[in-house]
Amino acid sequence: MAEEITLTVNGRALRMRPGSSVAAAILMAGEPSRISVSGQPRTPLCGIGVCMECRATVNGVAQQRTCQMACQPNMEVVSE
Repeated sequence: MAEEITLTVNGRALRMRPGSSVAAAILMAGEPSRISVSGQPRTPLCGIGVCMECRATVNGVAQQRTCQMACQPNMEVVSE
């Protein structure tokens, strides 16, 4: 079995395989990446950082494109 790392998504600890995207971790947690201005939950659409639907706050930095970020140990992710 591959080694796993632990990170948090909206305060919930998650174990992910190294190299997994942060967007995948958000989806695994059952959370939206962000909420639209009209109140709709949004999740990744393109997976290549163009659509910007995967944005979330990562380690205190807002508006990060999570589909382009690999999970790191002890990373803290807060969806918008």
